[in-house]
Amino acid sequence: MRANVPALILIVLGIIFLLDNLGLWNVSLTHLVHTWWPAILILVGVSMLFKRGK
Repeated sequence: MRANVPALILIVLGIIFLLDNLGLWNVSLTHLVHTWWPAILILVGVSMLFKRGK
């Protein structure tokens, strides 16, 4: 399952950018990153902890 996570992230990002380019969804990636960067750091840290335990 862990091997699929990067692929799923790329697919979701691709869908978001496609919808934005088609004008179906207006999203600002800079706003999302500016808002959610602490959560991204937490997720990376938790991921590193789980990988280290194996």
